[in-house]
Amino acid sequence: MSTPSSPPPETAAIQANHSLTIFEAAEQKSTLLTALSNSSKSLEVNLSGVDDIDSTGIQLLLFLKQEAQRQQKAVVYTHHSPTVLGVIELLNLAAQLGDPLLMPRGETA
Repeated sequence: MSTPSSPPPETAAIQANHSLTIFEAAEQKSTLLTALSNSSKSLEVNLSGVDDIDSTGIQLLLFLKQEAQRQQKAVVYTHHSPTVLGVIELLNLAAQLGDPLLMPRGETA
C-alpha cells in the first residue's frame, strides 16, 4: 500500500546562481524544468545571483516561459541582477519576458 503524497506547492521558488550561458544550459534547463514540474501553478525564479548570461541563457528563460504556458502554469522572474537587466534591455526583451523589471538602487535608466 502506498502512502498518499502531499500535493506540490502552488508556487515553487528557485534561485538561479552564477552563469546562464551555453556552458551550463543543459544542466540549468534540467533544473528549471524539474522545479516547474514540482509546482502546481507557478514557479518563481530569483535571478539576483546571475553574474553571467548570454543568448543561450536568454533563450532558456524564454523557453521556460513557453513551457510553463504549455503546462498552464506561470513562471515569474524576480530580483533581476544588473547583468540580467542589461542583457534584457540590450535585446529589448522586457515585454516578451513579461515580468516587472526594477532597477537596482543607484542605477538610472
